[in-house]
Amino acid sequence: MNSAVDLKRHGTRPGPNLRRLGLCGLGLVALLAAVVATAKFHWHQRAWFYVTSNLHAEAWAGRSVWLPDYRVEVEARPVEGVNDDLSAIDFAPDRKGLLAVTNAPPIKLLELDHEGKITAQYPLEGFEDVEALAYMGDGQVVVADELQQQLVFFHLPGQPGQAIDKRDSQSLALPLASSAHNKGFEGVAYDAAHDRIFVAKERDPRQLHSVSGVKASLGGKLQLKVEDLGDWIDRSVFTSDISDLHFDAATGHLLVLSHESRLVIELDENGDLVSFRTLLGGFGDLKESVGQAEGLTQDDAGNLYVVSEPNLFYRFRKN
Repeated sequence: MNSAVDLKRHGTRPGPNLRRLGLCGLGLVALLAAVVATAKFHWHQRAWFYVTSNLHAEAWAGRSVWLPDYRVEVEARPVEGVNDDLSAIDFAPDRKGLLAVTNAPPIKLLELDHEGKITAQYPLEGFEDVEALAYMGDGQVVVADELQQQLVFFHLPGQPGQAIDKRDSQSLALPLASSAHNKGFEGVAYDAAHDRIFVAKERDPRQLHSVSGVKASLGGKLQLKVEDLGDWIDRSVFTSDISDLHFDAATGHLLVLSHESRLVIELDENGDLVSFRTLLGGFGDLKESVGQAEGLTQDDAGNLYVVSEPNLFYRFRKN
């Protein structure tokens, strides 16, 4: 009788070997998840750079953007009037507002206020794949055409609603890769003090270049110089991709945005890492992760702005 009960009991419970197999399976799943997370979000590098950057926090006080001090103030606000493909953003100080572009037909350049409301828009005619823009002052704008691997320069029209025709613009071709389809230019930033544009290629591979003498050359004095800053990427940018850039004139530092790794990284004038902050939700001030962050800029008060596809607007204020 007892033997039958024992047999029945053992027959309804997993044996030691089966239990061990199940635990091994769970361990493999956990290990795979950790490998994927490490590859995509670079947790080991985040931890290392978090420790090393904070060791030098006092030395950078007042001399850096210092991204860990920023807290979200406007989170994931839809930009009314844009349904999809809000691709880039920059601040125009002499216009007291923000500029942005959309990448879905009809392609447009937008002016926004500090709350993410559209105040003016300009159709972009003849442009194919606008993924980045930077304001150069005096009404001049540069945008990156990813598919054509071009920087295109134009002035903002005098009246809202006027079209901007690529045929009337100046352009500079930078064929830095054999194929740029959806992996080409994703970020541009302008450094007025040195008259140079930083240009970033998204991935496969990630690339960073600077083009100096731009505004002078557009004015008729050709003096362009292209410099490969790939060592900055290899040394300090621990992300899967680059989706935008912003140059901070006050510090001379470059901000790098990654939508895949959900990070903003600050580099000094030599390309060394200064600080970073995450765009992942649940780790701090963000309720939810920023989905596909495509644009990054700062205004003259130091506020940080991010736009994310399809049409989301974020503003961060420094504590």
